[in-house]
Amino acid sequence: MIGTIRRAAEALVETTRVSFSRATLALFDHAPYPLADTLDHHGDPGLLGPDSVSWRVIADPAAIVGGLRGLLVQAAHPEVVAGVKDHSRYQSDPFGRLSRTSAYVTATTFGSMPEVEEAVERVKRIHQVIHGVSSRGRPYDANDPGYSAWVHNALTESFLNVNQAYAARVLTPHEADRFVYEQTRIGALLGSDPMPTSAPELSAWVAGHPDLAPSEEMAEVVEFLTDPPLSRGVKTAYLVLLQAAVATTPQRIRSILGVEAGPAARAVGRAGVMSLRWALGYSPSWALALARNDRAVPWDLIKHAPPGLTQGGGSEAGHESGGEGGI
Repeated sequence: MIGTIRRAAEALVETTRVSFSRATLALFDHAPYPLADTLDHHGDPGLLGPDSVSWRVIADPAAIVGGLRGLLVQAAHPEVVAGVKDHSRYQSDPFGRLSRTSAYVTATTFGSMPEVEEAVERVKRIHQVIHGVSSRGRPYDANDPGYSAWVHNALTESFLNVNQAYAARVLTPHEADRFVYEQTRIGALLGSDPMPTSAPELSAWVAGHPDLAPSEEMAEVVEFLTDPPLSRGVKTAYLVLLQAAVATTPQRIRSILGVEAGPAARAVGRAGVMSLRWALGYSPSWALALARNDRAVPWDLIKHAPPGLTQGGGSEAGHESGGEGGI
């Protein structure tokens, strides 16, 4: 009897985990998976390689909170957020934009060089038409190195700070500097400048950026990010992660954005990230990239096998399908 009850409880827990993970992964499933053919590039380390710090940072589910924080921080720049409002469909197609952003991070982090180059060229084509004037009357152009740097640096700094707050294995100061330096290699492909090369320099640059200010466009984006069109259950989990993101954001930027975190936001956020790690495991794209380079895949950390890979290294997925691997 006790064994039967235990098995029933374990089955219920697993059913809950699978349901939660599928709902979360569905948010990232609105763009083509960027590493679908990555195993065709056998031995290609990509831009960063399997020994990079970046592979470990982006593989941890805490990176989901880092991506959310990056979107918030980026909105504090009036010209950058004007470009988002004027030239994206984030309100009518929020999950499409989220999926495309996730796909870009996945491709540039874990992809082979052809996949990195394809992702970068796609962004460059989009940037050609992103120009205009912000609500405070300043012109903006997505190809401007300074604006590109804000987008790149804000995302890098967000991944880094969320890692320090919520990752299963927090980076040492030396590893944090390595992560920042590795990320400059991605920013350089889009012409971003300046790009600080150490963790302290990067945090100071983002927190003290002189061009940040409230704006009409920012208010709309923040309102959307704080009340997105999600089902009740998913939104509850999302708001926990949003608070976790806000709690790691510099006070000056929080004041500009008009957001604050509750007193328990970090503790609750830590529990929320642990739940993500329990439900999702580590990035299936990390597993694919390791397999592409003949490195051992830590299957004890991977709960969603990527397309085309099994625990034994075969060609048919033997675990749950991971869908989008950009988390």
